[in-house]
Amino acid sequence: MSFASSHALSNLGWNDRLTDSFTDHATAGLVPARVAAVDRGRCDLLTADGPVNAATGAGLAPCTGDWAALRPGDDPAIVALLPRATAIVRASADRTSHGQVLAANVDTVAVTVSLETAVDLGRVERMLALAWESGARPVVVLTKADRSPDPDGDAAEVGRAAPGVDVLTVNSLDGTGLDAVAAALTGTVVLLGTSGAGKSTLGNALLGADRLAVGAVRAVDGKGRHTTVRRELVPLPDGGVLIDTPGLRAVGLFDAAGGLAAAFADIEELAGHCRFHDCAHDAEPGCAVQAAVTDGDLPERRLASYRKLERENAWAARRGDARLRAEHERRWKTIAKAQRRMYSDRDTWGR
Repeated sequence: MSFASSHALSNLGWNDRLTDSFTDHATAGLVPARVAAVDRGRCDLLTADGPVNAATGAGLAPCTGDWAALRPGDDPAIVALLPRATAIVRASADRTSHGQVLAANVDTVAVTVSLETAVDLGRVERMLALAWESGARPVVVLTKADRSPDPDGDAAEVGRAAPGVDVLTVNSLDGTGLDAVAAALTGTVVLLGTSGAGKSTLGNALLGADRLAVGAVRAVDGKGRHTTVRRELVPLPDGGVLIDTPGLRAVGLFDAAGGLAAAFADIEELAGHCRFHDCAHDAEPGCAVQAAVTDGDLPERRLASYRKLERENAWAARRGDARLRAEHERRWKTIAKAQRRMYSDRDTWGR
């Protein structure tokens, strides 16, 4: 790989780990490419030599942000996907026990929240749990700061619901706060938020060009239309890449125990001081969490949000276990049926 091509790939997120994992593919004459968008069995890819549209190999399920081994030529095709360093996974929208990968190999998750309407702290906590679980670094970006009478107060309130997370305010239209946001969003950045949160407007401000479609927000309920219709990866002008995502109506947790612990680090720390290690933080004596609520150090709303997300994550885990058991049983039923057929055929042969 030449220096020029290596430099072009590094701007897309290529690193030494990926180089090591690509050795066998390079020997086979394949080239590295990053998935920019996925559409009906084909992918838009970014390579060292420019964009390529390629077919997806059988059995592969690429996602925006994946690194792929591409067979170049007149009929390019993705032959393999490289292991993901991180992945943002939510429970599938159909409420089955499967996870849906929203973006892969992400370094920074920008949880994008509009200040045009009252901030839903429970939704912020939910998205932070999703972001922490991915392995990426979350940042909360409060957009449309000009629409709030007290953006600094809003940031302080959100900060209390986001321990260990940078909370920044921005007006993407006039650039107020944009430098601080751009400095905080490094590497591969994914924008997560509801429709109307200002993700695409923020993305265009970071890109320095109107690359992403934007739309108006309804005055009646503060909700926006889905102007972003697919997940799309776009290179940033100073290196790194940006992944814009459609607005998320539902953000179900999927196997996110670690993300919950990180998103509610304050409650986890308090729980370590409870008298009983299996304290449910309800009516047990010596509960440090309930004591913090009583003293006003922990909002009761936050504890309720923690319990709700814990129950949801536990339910998803049970659903996943049930699905795996059902698949295991179906597999063995198929094997047993084949064995019975084989023995029946033997009896026939022996007559």
